[in-house]
Amino acid sequence: MRDRVTASDPGLLRLAAGSRTAGSIALTLAVLTALRAPVPQLVAGAITSMAATFAIREKLRARQAVTLALGLPVALVSVTLAALLDQYVVGGDVFFVVLMFCAVYSRRFGDRGNALGLIGFQIYFMSLFVGASPSALPRLYLVIAVGFACSALLRFVIVHETPAGILERLREAFRVRLAQLVAAQLELLDAGHDEVDRALEEVRERTARLHETALMIQGRLEDGTMDASVARLIQRRIAGAEIAAERLGLLVLNARSSERADTLTLHLPGAPLPAVGQLPVREPVFDLLRRDLAALRLLVLRPEGRTGYAMAHVRNRLLGYREEENLPPGPAAVQDVFRGIGEAARAVLGLRVAMGGAQDETDDTPATARSREELDAEDASIESAEEIERETEEKPTGLRRPTTRAAVQVAIGSALAIVGGEFLSAQRWYWAVLTCWIVFINTSSTGEILVKGYRRLVGTVLGVVAGIVLAGLVGPHTWTALALVLVCVFLMFYTAPLSYTLMSFFVTAALGLLYTLLHTYSLSVLLLRIVETALGAACGAIAAALVLPVHTDRRTDELLGRVLHRLSDVTGRAIEQLSGGPTTDLLDQARDLDQALADLRSAVQPLTHPITPLRSRRNTAQYLLALLETCAYHARALAATAELLPTHPSIAADPRLRQACRRITHNIAVIAAHVADHSSTETIETGPSIASLLDAGPVPAAARYGRITERVLRHLQRLDEAVIGLARPLRVPRPAPQR
Repeated sequence: MRDRVTASDPGLLRLAAGSRTAGSIALTLAVLTALRAPVPQLVAGAITSMAATFAIREKLRARQAVTLALGLPVALVSVTLAALLDQYVVGGDVFFVVLMFCAVYSRRFGDRGNALGLIGFQIYFMSLFVGASPSALPRLYLVIAVGFACSALLRFVIVHETPAGILERLREAFRVRLAQLVAAQLELLDAGHDEVDRALEEVRERTARLHETALMIQGRLEDGTMDASVARLIQRRIAGAEIAAERLGLLVLNARSSERADTLTLHLPGAPLPAVGQLPVREPVFDLLRRDLAALRLLVLRPEGRTGYAMAHVRNRLLGYREEENLPPGPAAVQDVFRGIGEAARAVLGLRVAMGGAQDETDDTPATARSREELDAEDASIESAEEIERETEEKPTGLRRPTTRAAVQVAIGSALAIVGGEFLSAQRWYWAVLTCWIVFINTSSTGEILVKGYRRLVGTVLGVVAGIVLAGLVGPHTWTALALVLVCVFLMFYTAPLSYTLMSFFVTAALGLLYTLLHTYSLSVLLLRIVETALGAACGAIAAALVLPVHTDRRTDELLGRVLHRLSDVTGRAIEQLSGGPTTDLLDQARDLDQALADLRSAVQPLTHPITPLRSRRNTAQYLLALLETCAYHARALAATAELLPTHPSIAADPRLRQACRRITHNIAVIAAHVADHSSTETIETGPSIASLLDAGPVPAAARYGRITERVLRHLQRLDEAVIGLARPLRVPRPAPQR
């Protein structure tokens, strides 16, 4: 059960966010109740505590403390202005629009500016919700101070989180998700003909989840470790384990297929499977394969320092598959799986070393000792790696800056929402404004805003139904209602990263209970919330579409160009290093590529969403993403292999690789130029395989060949095929076929 929770919530970040926010609200309510505060002030304290808790996203505790301290005067000023301007309808509305402009514009100043803007907006909204007046300001000041104090107590004392602790829990989640992926691969091996599609989809999903955890670890390395060499060591081990696990999945699919599987099959949902044959279940080699895949999963799951003699024996046996003489007799594809198990076991050993587990070397076999020596040699080479100069992208200015554009859009959209909301309800017009504000958070294009508005509307409709049911059940019972509000708040933050629709559902259900507490609940009020939400979403969409619009095509083209640029950098530098060039920090560049691809995947959501009417366009976008993920996998593998070059006995620099890689980098550049300018007439190059290009060159005298060297060629060949495959959906000109 613990492993399931760890895997479903890496780093327990969602659990901590929900517990911290709900606990802060509960403590605030307890303190205010002891001070005999009336129900409206209890609601004000709860909203203040929630805003002070969720607005702060900085990772270092010292910076969090400073931001929280700055947020208190911002909140006091905001509630004061809201109370004083409440009697001036036009002046109050104008100031509200200006406040939202400033709150969005403040994002350009980083996490702290974003947090202060959120606090200012949320406290102003709270003042409208509870009907703050100048005479009530002294008590509201006390309520806000209590809310901030309780938020600080929960953040820094009760729900105590440190960057190092979060990184440790993320590494534990990576370990559990790696074991789950191995279990899914075992199910794929045993799946019947009618079950193989479902088993393969499970492998795809768990591979993506493992990659997601690796990216989360990458984002926490700088703050979670005090030593740069330790951070690089963890980064290298995580990357090695991820690549080994993904490659093992492809080898398992090959072993149960009658034809060779393509890497694209692991990344494209619904991709045509290679012809799947029936496994000869009674052959001893397949029984041995099942046993060793199960043993690999157990090896991953066993905690460091408590392996015992039995697990040491299992580890030695699996590592022995890295030696050709230890491979069991059987088909070549099945032997490849055993080799993959050996490499995965080596990656698990590297994870244990990187995570500081106790290492007992008394039972090591020669194969295990060789793996340890390789790992130690790699570790020794970390500090000698040279840092590369990072290219700085030109940042837009003026109205081209995303924060400025979003601030102008939200100001105009909110002005429309205020006008429309006033026509619907003079008392609750601010719900339309709130929706308009929210749909602009973490969105960058018109399509993203439309999808977010749609999800919020669906969640609101469902939440209204739940609010009606809960309000009827609770009735006049204040403490029962407050307890259910806390449950809804916890679930709101726990589900927020998973589903925006679920978050909106719990928000609306909690609001139904709050209306009950304020004695303003009625069915018409909740129905009005649906109408106001729809109005706010429509105003946001209109502003995004007509005011300084960033169309989804333009946004995705920008991000696609960034992905291609980073793919070219990683591939070119990796091949340069494998050809004998200088050593560089390739894994950081590979993770930059992964982050750019994640940004593109998020921006493409409007095109791949189930409600999109353009089915062919959705299929093209999914195919394009799968090809890019395939390219990124092979680029990561090349980068990881290139970093082993100085220490690995089976790899030697080969200058001929430069010639073999030239076509790949040229084609990436041509595709990137076509994305930037669709009128480009440059054509991609096609021709013989990468291996044949390599064979055409002079063989270096010191060249050494082995399984890993052959793997480099396979990665290059697959990368070349995937890059050429990108040309078709992007309509890049290809040379005319020759006879």
